Amino acid sequence: MEGKMIGPGPYRATKLWNETIKLFRGGMPLKRHWAYFRSYDNSFTGSEAVDWLHELLKRNHNFGPEVSRYQTLQLLRKFMKNHVVEDVKGRYGKEDFEDSGQVYRFPPTSPLKPLPQRTPVSENCDLPRLIRWDDYEELPQPEKIPMKSLILNSETWNKRHSIAIGEVHECKIVRRTDITPKQVDQIWKKMTIAHLQRVLGLKTMDGVLDPKHVNAKHIIHNVFSVNKTGIVIVKNKAEDMPYWVLSAMKCLANWPNGRETKQPMYPGFERDVLRTVAEYFQRLKEPLLTFQLYEVFVNILSLLQQKEVAAEALQVCSLLLPPANRRRLQLLLRLMARVCQNPALPPLNDAIATRTLMVQTFSRCILGSAEEVDLDELLATKLVTFMMEHHESVLRVPSNLHRHVDDHLSHLRRVQIKYAGADTDASLVSPSYCRKISRAEFEEQRVSSSQGPMQELLEGLIADTELSAKDKRKRLKQFQKSYPEIYRRRFPTAESKAAVLPERAPRLKPQLMLLTLKKPFQPFQRSWSFRT
Repeated sequence: MEGKMIGPGPYRATKLWNETIKLFRGGMPLKRHWAYFRSYDNSFTGSEAVDWLHELLKRNHNFGPEVSRYQTLQLLRKFMKNHVVEDVKGRYGKEDFEDSGQVYRFPPTSPLKPLPQRTPVSENCDLPRLIRWDDYEELPQPEKIPMKSLILNSETWNKRHSIAIGEVHECKIVRRTDITPKQVDQIWKKMTIAHLQRVLGLKTMDGVLDPKHVNAKHIIHNVFSVNKTGIVIVKNKAEDMPYWVLSAMKCLANWPNGRETKQPMYPGFERDVLRTVAEYFQRLKEPLLTFQLYEVFVNILSLLQQKEVAAEALQVCSLLLPPANRRRLQLLLRLMARVCQNPALPPLNDAIATRTLMVQTFSRCILGSAEEVDLDELLATKLVTFMMEHHESVLRVPSNLHRHVDDHLSHLRRVQIKYAGADTDASLVSPSYCRKISRAEFEEQRVSSSQGPMQELLEGLIADTELSAKDKRKRLKQFQKSYPEIYRRRFPTAESKAAVLPERAPRLKPQLMLLTLKKPFQPFQRSWSFRT
């Protein structure tokens, strides 16, 4: 009985809790056992329960084969405290479940945990609406000054360039007011939650993440305030870890090169250093992933088989952490990975492998629930194992989210031109005010929009009596080069052109003037000197 896969969604931890209880109550073999000088039907011993549930959890897709027997015993002790099981005398709560021959049974009442009923998150209340180009501010248009209508004659045409730009419809400049820091914070918060929802594949974040627990300042700090290795920089030194903890972590991570020469060296020194680091993290008031984000990280567990998707989800979720929690998490995961990969480090425990020891020591310091009825021990082990193995990628700033926010902010700050009628044109999709057309359509519009004014300009040149014949021919020749089609339609033959412009008289060639030399060329000869 492997059970069904619980995918991402609201209250996933509670659903896993209820699913595990259903499998345990429905599949646990019940027998007759002797205890306290009498027999009890439909009962089981503690060792039988640990054996059967351990095999069930290892085969279950929601937990995996890495579940240990000790974790199974811890889960049964939580079952005992929450009246999922009881001893044959009906006692529960204060007693611990023992991995022994002690006899237990199931109570007649249902131990399932009801799903919380949370009020749906209001879009207008908790999450600010993203500013769009609908919230624009039109620049004031200058007052129109009465001007004399412009006549396109040869004089005005000569002052203008010879390339027609066609008709330009009436337009207005559209610009947003300056984006305030508060609006930037709202954009980062809104787009981060939307990106996380898209990665998790959820229709809503209700029951998974409360937007009230998301601080936009934390997101922006975690994105931009990092060092070269990607570790968050904490500006307030009081919020950072104590120096002695950082020194101990550095010593253990760089073993044996990281040992301080001033510290006494003795057998088992590295174990004491690990114990010092573990005591610091175990004394924290809440896990590094915080109680508020517990449900979000539990939902990522269903994506661990898709490593790239799970890594991206963890990247976004870790941005929601306070900078000091995120910094501690980055340093701890890097320490755990280096210790597991260091062959020069002596064994830190005689009975447990180093990798298992690191996960069991720090899993509850990283992920935990404020309520003891959840499967925090099993879920934390699975999540921490994945984060330790992929620590270089799971705590990296997500490049996709960063690029999307930058593009949105750049778009809002960009000045745009809005043409008349763009509001009523259904083919124009916001935020663009232009429609892409083909090359043929462009040429057709360019010719149709410029032919009328150019024909009028040509007629004005022909009818201008103030121009001399020489200047008129020069302007017409320039017009012919710029608009050959219009010129060809106006003067299809040489006779039509001659009717407008009289032919100029042929220019006489000047007579060749031959210079005759009376005397042949002779070199200069100095016959006498000017010197005295």
